[in-house]
Amino acid sequence: MKKNYYLLLLSIIVFTVGFGQATLPTSWSFTNANLPTGWTTTGTAFYSASGNTAPAMKFDGTNDVLTINFASAPGALTYYIAGNTFSGGTFNVEESDNGTTWTTLHSFTSFAVDQAYTLISDTPNSTSRFIRFKYINKVTGNVGLDDVNIAVGAATPSQEINVKQGTSTIINGGNYGINSNVGVQLPITFTIENLGTVNALTISSVSISGANASDFVVGSTPTSISANGTGDLVINFTPSASGTRTGIITINNNDSDENPYIFTINGIGGNLATEPTNQPTNLIFSNVKTYRFNASFTAANSVDGYIVLRKKGAPITEIPVDGTVYQRGDAIGGCKVIFSSNATSFTPNNIEAATNYYFAIFSYNGTGNYRNYLTSSPLSNNIVTPLSMMNATMYNGLSTSSATFMNDLTSLVNPHTSHYYSSYGSWMVPLFESRDTTGNQRVITCVYSGENKIYAEPFDWTTYGFSREHSYCHNWMPTNPADSPERPEYDDFHHLFPTNQNDANAVRSNYPLGIVVTQTSSYLGSKFGLDANGHQVFEPRDEHKGDVARAIMYMAICYNGIDGYNWKLRNPISGSINYGQDQDVLKQWHFQDPPSNWEIARNDFVDSLQHNRNPFIDSINYACYIDFSQMAYNSLGCSNLGIDEELLNNFAIYPVPSKEVVYIQINGTTISEYVIMDMQGRMIEKVEVNDNKAITIHTKLYHSGTYLVTVTTPYGRTTKKMLIE
Repeated sequence: MKKNYYLLLLSIIVFTVGFGQATLPTSWSFTNANLPTGWTTTGTAFYSASGNTAPAMKFDGTNDVLTINFASAPGALTYYIAGNTFSGGTFNVEESDNGTTWTTLHSFTSFAVDQAYTLISDTPNSTSRFIRFKYINKVTGNVGLDDVNIAVGAATPSQEINVKQGTSTIINGGNYGINSNVGVQLPITFTIENLGTVNALTISSVSISGANASDFVVGSTPTSISANGTGDLVINFTPSASGTRTGIITINNNDSDENPYIFTINGIGGNLATEPTNQPTNLIFSNVKTYRFNASFTAANSVDGYIVLRKKGAPITEIPVDGTVYQRGDAIGGCKVIFSSNATSFTPNNIEAATNYYFAIFSYNGTGNYRNYLTSSPLSNNIVTPLSMMNATMYNGLSTSSATFMNDLTSLVNPHTSHYYSSYGSWMVPLFESRDTTGNQRVITCVYSGENKIYAEPFDWTTYGFSREHSYCHNWMPTNPADSPERPEYDDFHHLFPTNQNDANAVRSNYPLGIVVTQTSSYLGSKFGLDANGHQVFEPRDEHKGDVARAIMYMAICYNGIDGYNWKLRNPISGSINYGQDQDVLKQWHFQDPPSNWEIARNDFVDSLQHNRNPFIDSINYACYIDFSQMAYNSLGCSNLGIDEELLNNFAIYPVPSKEVVYIQINGTTISEYVIMDMQGRMIEKVEVNDNKAITIHTKLYHSGTYLVTVTTPYGRTTKKMLIE
């Protein structure tokens, strides 16, 4: 059977989006992640490069669902659908009058192999107000859905009421917003339509209720509207006070299924809605990991919504500005907006290990330019993510002094769960690699160059000129070609990273990594040129040097000996590259650029998907005992690398984590100097000392986070992490 490997993208959608009811006709081609009003989804993702008109919605798990809630009688339902190795399961298209009891319109249990997207047409009942597409039961494969359309139901002889303001329909149960200065009358004209083809629509009365009913007066109203005709309803709004003024309009009529027809006018006296009187309470965190956690809080009384701010390493003092609507990713001072809606739970992204995150939540009332925030005493709390999600006993049976060390290490990380190379876009990009930025957009970083690519979801590799780089080049693999069919080493997320295709990935090509001394080209933080030996090499930016070194070393140890293949670093690489990857460069970068909080979190996240870890992130000393040029055990350990392992093992930093005071000490020797740097490589403190006892470092003014402490002794230097909470 031939497999279809679609390019996949977009996040598993954490919240239900697209509240309210859709007006018919309604359609969507899934061009981005912002679904229309009335469309909600849970668990789905996107196919970025496939569909009837790419992209398309992807259903890849049991209970993945897309629901459409609409306000009037539907006509034909049409959609394009395809299966990706889908068989044995059940995928249903269903309808409902009330959103609770569902009836099947169409059920799919298999698709033809390599089936193109196929147009399907179903006929919902005229009383249905919900349509949903649901993966009832997954056995194998996924389902793609595209170009969904629900037409307007056919006109009938019977009278049928519809209300508009201008060209916009105000659905039964809907809302309309308007503002006027206090004491100034503003007439609002609504058009009442009779969509029936024969019978007249009778308006028996129009009444106004609600908290501020006296601010609204019926100016004029039609009493009878002929078939296919219209009439004007005029409501005069005169706000008696500043702030929110609410009136509920009830139109009594002879429409059999929409009598009465009710909608709310959310009037504003002046320029802002009424400020809320209370904040939400009880912000709690759950399922806390190094790369993700959930948060929820208790709703405030009688408010329209909330804005959630986040800051790393320090309490939040910033406040939102009245009259401003913020989107996910917007900046307010040093904070980021997590979301702005009426939801009471959220899952922030761009989370790292051992990091203190502060949150503040503000209530608001009003929409658009009328939004009014309660800025005093916001709900606040903070959470420190774990140092690691590693099983504490994982490496207990491993001994670096054992001749079987290499094989034992391989057995710990292989076999593991393998995902398709194309699935990197569905999992790693939206759930870890990318992060929110201004204007409800996202940004992804080229690991080689540091280029930040801003995009609107869904992300598409080709559109944005990025690729999924194999750190351990496909051409280097002893199993090459490993992509037809795909082997685990080709798909392994531990060594796949996002890169700019033309300016970084293609330049690196199959060349080894090295230190450029004679530069021939560069792109932002990356370089290409000759090393000290006159070999052409590619040099990534400093922030990724340790990461890529550990990724390559991981691949070598993970797959060495599997199916009889030796994964020593290829030398020569090819006929045109008649030299190989220098392992000393990799080990130098490995120790100079130790694992960051981001890399530790990434290791944990990949572990959650593949159920295996990169051991060189968990323990930097393991690299000392492997000769990667031959894939042979090195009993000398770090001593032949100029690294004193005894210094590493005797270097103590405590307590972990700490707050105001940290103690450092190396048993058996004297520390002559210590240097503290943050994870961005900036020097925080450099102090000369001469002490063989515990040295006190005052950290009261440090921001929460992780720092690197490098100490100098008569026997050399060594580095460890220091965590401040």
